[in-house]
Amino acid sequence: MKRDALWQNGSNKSPIRFSINKKILMLAAAIVLPFFIVVVVLLVSMIQYSRVYDKIVSDMTIANNYNLNFKDEMDESLYKLVVGYVDFGNISEDETLKDPYALIGELRAEFTKLKDITTETESRVWLETLLRNIDTLEKRVDDIFENIRIGGRYDENIQELDNNIYILTELIQDDIQYYIYYQTKAMEVVTGNLKQQMQSFIIVCGLLVLFLVVLTIIATWRITTGILRPVKVLYDATRQVSEGDLSARADVCSKDEIEILANGFNDMAANMQTLIGQIKEDEQKMRRLDLRLLQEQINPHFLYNTLDTIVWLIEDEKADEAVNMVVSLSSFFRLVLSKGKEIITLREEEQHISSYLKIQERRYRDILEYDIQIDEELYDYQILKLSLQPLVENALYHGIKYKRSRGCIHISCEKTGEVLHLAVSDNGIGMDEEDLEQLRREIERPCSETEKGFGLANVNERIRMYFGSGYGMKIESEKGRGTIVELTIPAIKIYESLLRKA
Repeated sequence: MKRDALWQNGSNKSPIRFSINKKILMLAAAIVLPFFIVVVVLLVSMIQYSRVYDKIVSDMTIANNYNLNFKDEMDESLYKLVVGYVDFGNISEDETLKDPYALIGELRAEFTKLKDITTETESRVWLETLLRNIDTLEKRVDDIFENIRIGGRYDENIQELDNNIYILTELIQDDIQYYIYYQTKAMEVVTGNLKQQMQSFIIVCGLLVLFLVVLTIIATWRITTGILRPVKVLYDATRQVSEGDLSARADVCSKDEIEILANGFNDMAANMQTLIGQIKEDEQKMRRLDLRLLQEQINPHFLYNTLDTIVWLIEDEKADEAVNMVVSLSSFFRLVLSKGKEIITLREEEQHISSYLKIQERRYRDILEYDIQIDEELYDYQILKLSLQPLVENALYHGIKYKRSRGCIHISCEKTGEVLHLAVSDNGIGMDEEDLEQLRREIERPCSETEKGFGLANVNERIRMYFGSGYGMKIESEKGRGTIVELTIPAIKIYESLLRKA
């Protein structure tokens, strides 16, 4: 229904007879379906192989752990029990020894599980032998335990170790090694089956590819004959438009989606001039916003007061401080101009507000402290020029200055995901809820219509014009506690921005 409606809007001719969408779907089905079947078969085989392979590897890992450790741990623990180094009651307290019954119980439990899940005949035979040897070993440990309990049978216990225990642990170790050996052979069988399946799969894929190549050539030739001609007409029209001829139109009567596309292109060409005009108007508006904010920054009162402070320092023979203020003032205006760039790095913006605060700190040294915490790892991220300085200026003149006591301005930046959060906070006089809501409304308006808070509104409007409505400014304040102004902008490094433009 939607396609018919689009067709009726673009032309009064008959609706689409055989859409490109259907042609491409048929071609895709002819190509994809056989491959899909083959891939499913391959995946099922691979999953089955993976399960068998993982089970064998897991079983071998368990067996290998005991192959490496069981004999040494059992022999050492029983020997030290026999010689009286430890007894059955406190053997678990020694970190280097283990309770023989605990070792036997653990070994029996693990290899009983392996026996229950092992299907290879040879492996099961050795597991059964191993479990019988474990039972015999446990009886010999019982004999040693009884001799130790009675006492005075040291020689018998030593003989028991030499003639039974050591031999049994050796036999158990051999059983484990034979089990590992036959499991390894089972793994080779599984691997061989996989290789055979892969060879068969390669042969089937080769034949299928050959068939699909022939089918694709035939289907592509039939489809392209009905597509390329109107596409060529549409291409010629788009080339003319790209060269500046907005009067060009695509005359297509293919009775498919390309004709609808051509009609849409014709509408686009007709509206392009209007859109270009709107873009130029937005660019001019951005330039006016930048110019007005620049004029605000080159404030005669700020310049007069700074120069007056420099003169006072020179007359007071404080040449070093005067030089520092001149350097800060020079850096401030150099970064304000920024060679006409709209986008600068966060490092440059930090240098700009640092120069500004150094100047103001000299003038308001009795009431002003400031703190800038921006991680150096964020220095290469981009920011609109003059984004933070109006916020700092607002914090000084409307927060700290009217506090009439020492206050602090804190500037920080954090990266969360793909967003930068920049905050300027002060502990000045703050605002009550009514004034705060009024200021929030003002910064949401175009800055040309604002009655107060022009600097904040300007920054907010420029950020949204440049980065989109999802970014901008947020203000929180409390009377007598201070104000926090937070900016959110996309986290894009300056070189990434240049690459996107290129």
